[in-house]
Amino acid sequence: MNSFLRISAISFLMLVVLAATAQSNKPVKVEVVKDHEGFKLLRDGKQYFVKGAGGTSYMEKLPEYGGNSVRTWSTRDAMGILDKAQALGLTVTMGLDVARERHGFNYDDTTAVKKQLEKLRKEVITYKDHPALLMWGIGNELNLSATNPKVWDAVNDISKMIHEVDPNHPSTTMLAGVNKKVIEEIKVRTPDIDLLSVQTYGSLPVVPDRVKASNWTKAYMVTEWGPTGHWESKILPWKAAVEETSSQKAAVYKSRYEASIQKDKNCLGSYVFLWGQKQERTPTWYGLFTEAGEGSEVLDVMHYLWSGKWPANQAPHLETLALDGKQTPEAIYLSRNQSYKVVAIVTDPNKDQLAYRWELLPESTDLKEGGDKEARPKPITGLITENIPGSISLRSPKKSGAYRLFLYASDGKNKVATGNIPFYVSE
Repeated sequence: MNSFLRISAISFLMLVVLAATAQSNKPVKVEVVKDHEGFKLLRDGKQYFVKGAGGTSYMEKLPEYGGNSVRTWSTRDAMGILDKAQALGLTVTMGLDVARERHGFNYDDTTAVKKQLEKLRKEVITYKDHPALLMWGIGNELNLSATNPKVWDAVNDISKMIHEVDPNHPSTTMLAGVNKKVIEEIKVRTPDIDLLSVQTYGSLPVVPDRVKASNWTKAYMVTEWGPTGHWESKILPWKAAVEETSSQKAAVYKSRYEASIQKDKNCLGSYVFLWGQKQERTPTWYGLFTEAGEGSEVLDVMHYLWSGKWPANQAPHLETLALDGKQTPEAIYLSRNQSYKVVAIVTDPNKDQLAYRWELLPESTDLKEGGDKEARPKPITGLITENIPGSISLRSPKKSGAYRLFLYASDGKNKVATGNIPFYVSE
């Protein structure tokens, strides 16, 4: 090949690469449409039902389980998240971190509100053309412990700004719960948003009825849902909330999703909480993964809900967890420095051999609101003896107070059953 032809061939290949890159960097049009059945989300002209998860840990596992989207709470590491999502075939509802009144922001301060708008404008302009972007989430639970309705004026201005600079992606705002009064306020003050997003836990089955009763006439999503919340659970006399076991959670995730998100034609999908792990009341309450990266029956349920089939390897099932012959939600009182029997009955659908891990923690006292960061209690060691599979002897602490004993029963294949028993050591 002569030099001219070689240069021409190289130039052609470069043009092909550049054209492909330009094509891959084009924004994908997303819109909300209404038909005779209800509302639909269209992405590149095709119906797109959101099978999403909140959080960006373990993103590579989401497609394996049938998920198609992730949600963030801010634009922190946004480009990295968008690029990874694109590589995995996922989309992103990108959160815009809007200041909250409960954290001290004053929506009567017009200068601060304007400064926030301009900051968010830069963020939208930066990421608006990424092909993995699905929509913009304006703030998170701005109604929580809030009294100033001007926050919804600010949200409307942010939504208008988004539509000015980004014609390809819808806007929404995420509410704590489904509150008719708040939704009526939003209808008046925030008409520019394309859809509403609500976040709810134990009351998920009644969300369609509550949204309808609020006279909301646009589409909506559920952008957080999961186990029974700590504020909804039985509260023991020493103010500790009773957490469901992983097996109990799996049952309510399935029944609540099928009763609401799956059947409501005005719902565009959801983001289950949390695709990762966090300390909120306990280290196991809200995460679909443990600190060791294991998934429970809840993860199996999401696989079924998203894909229509169960995973080949299913998580262990916790049938019974008893301390001194007692089970939650009974209030369990122990004497100081005494030995007590703990028994767990766990089965595995695949007949895998189980390994049992136990951990004793003081009851958490770093309790926050709205998912704000909490400190994990430090483990208490040296009080578990006679440890055999499914049974231990627990010596109660010498110091009176509230404690919680955790069980992790693992199948050795990254699946686990979890449960915990709160108890109080009396004087």
